[in-house]
Amino acid sequence: MPARTKGAATHGEYKTPQGKLVAVDISVSGGHLEGVRVTGDFFLEPPEALPELNRALEGAPEDSSEEELAALVEGSLPRQTEMIGFSPEAVARAAARALGRDV
Repeated sequence: MPARTKGAATHGEYKTPQGKLVAVDISVSGGHLEGVRVTGDFFLEPPEALPELNRALEGAPEDSSEEELAALVEGSLPRQTEMIGFSPEAVARAAARALGRDV
């Protein structure tokens, strides 16, 4: 894993099989994720669910597995939310890449 400066934001991207790009910017402090920002060319309905998506990974342990990160994303979204062109797993994969994991 590449060395990171404490608190410095890192960036990871994942292109889904449907061709949508998911990007995640993350900082790490005290072994936990902070300042999480999810962006990309995907669609989220309702769009107001985006802050929940960003908060989903806040505070997660830096060493969380992709499966754990995906579960946090899935569990954070309001019941009627539709992720169009991406998935909780895509967000988790982009986050893992931002954390320097070769996935």
